[in-house]
Amino acid sequence: MSHITIPEGYQSLLGLYDTQKAIGLIKTIFQEKLCMALHLKRVTAPLFVMQGSGLNDDLNGVERPVSFDVPSLNEQAEVVHSLAKWKRYALYKYGFRPGQGIVTDMNAVRRDEELDNLHSIYVDQWDWERVITADQRTLEFLQETVRDIVDAVCATSDELRWKFPELKNNIHLRREVAFITTQELEDRYPDFTPKQRENAFAKEHGTVCIMQIGGRLKSGQPHDGRAPDYDDWTLNCDILFWHKPLDCALELSSMGIRVDADALRRQLDAAGCPQRAELPFHKLLLDGTLPLTMGGGIGQSRLCMLLLGKAHVGEVQVSLWDDATVQACRNSGVELL
Repeated sequence: MSHITIPEGYQSLLGLYDTQKAIGLIKTIFQEKLCMALHLKRVTAPLFVMQGSGLNDDLNGVERPVSFDVPSLNEQAEVVHSLAKWKRYALYKYGFRPGQGIVTDMNAVRRDEELDNLHSIYVDQWDWERVITADQRTLEFLQETVRDIVDAVCATSDELRWKFPELKNNIHLRREVAFITTQELEDRYPDFTPKQRENAFAKEHGTVCIMQIGGRLKSGQPHDGRAPDYDDWTLNCDILFWHKPLDCALELSSMGIRVDADALRRQLDAAGCPQRAELPFHKLLLDGTLPLTMGGGIGQSRLCMLLLGKAHVGEVQVSLWDDATVQACRNSGVELL
């Protein structure tokens, strides 16, 4: 069953038709601004990859990919969880150079997702990746890129608010980003859970970037799970905005500077899976064939929720929900697509 919260007195700022129109505008405007800010070119991406290729993202290591047999190939395929590894291989395949990158529409099925106001088994996001140089593998360069993404989000919001006056007095995003590491966050709120820390910090600052996710903190626990073979845990982050309708932090993007050979070996050992080094993708990384990159995913439905002030992700995407959720939304005037 889903876990759902309907804010007291909640009313959608836009009707059904205008919501659909606004979703289309957001996706067009933001992609254009993101491409300009990060020098990205749009490419086509796979919905599924071969099982055992090492290209699928393992997320937290417990989610089961949707898999199926392909009789004509005598192989098993998996629906992608994300395109974190595929994008890096694509940059190598297409011969991109430092400063150049790609963006694509990523659609995924995450069947083990716990459903609530922000989570669905259907995932849609902009997946982007760009080639960088060795001297750009720094927190300073990561922060600079985060600011570019936040600027694109805020600029999209500004355009949208002019087209839909109903949003002008209700949607306000803070352009200034507050940066903090997961260890600094734990030190600041030692008695809170990781999610409570995110909410407290985002409520105070509005727009935040939480850095260095995946490794163990002083408490002995990681802030959150991160696959060991795409982000460098010392050079990654999440971008969150305070979402007033739900009174919580809304994670819009997970991103980071990707592992080089040293970071990959270190993190595979830390995660207890050194055998992954023998997978095809990992061999290409370890022998220096793949370029140094950074990249991330930016939730399309999450961005629509944020910019339209929606209380449930089902208001901006079509997915599957249990009967209790459907009934609760119907009773509260929340119109699921």
